[in-house]
Amino acid sequence: MHLLEGAGIGVAVYTIVPDRTDAIRSEVIRALETADCVILNGGTGLTHDDCTIEAVLPLLDKRIDGFGELFRMLSYQDIGTSALLSRAVAGISGGKAIFCVPGSTGAVKLATSTLIIPEITHILTHANK
Repeated sequence: MHLLEGAGIGVAVYTIVPDRTDAIRSEVIRALETADCVILNGGTGLTHDDCTIEAVLPLLDKRIDGFGELFRMLSYQDIGTSALLSRAVAGISGGKAIFCVPGSTGAVKLATSTLIIPEITHILTHANK
């Protein structure tokens, strides 16, 4: 939240959701009622309870494939080949942006500071044309 607020981006909704597809999907739908951008942290890995991607993909009208590709490339520079375990994804739903980011502090900082904040206005402009 501090990264977003520091960039002058208000945070309309903040919540912690259990690792359940239905709970995550419901909360994203609820957040999209008031927010133009939703950032989910965690649940993007390969463990049995990582289900954020499965919860979000059906909500996307279009995927932003470059987000995951760039995130993994930048992560590789920091953490090496472990970056391939990330299933980070982003897309557009009803003209609003959704980003699914790994939950580690480093991943959140990297995705938010390097990719999301610099491009969110551009993304939303294109998503609403």
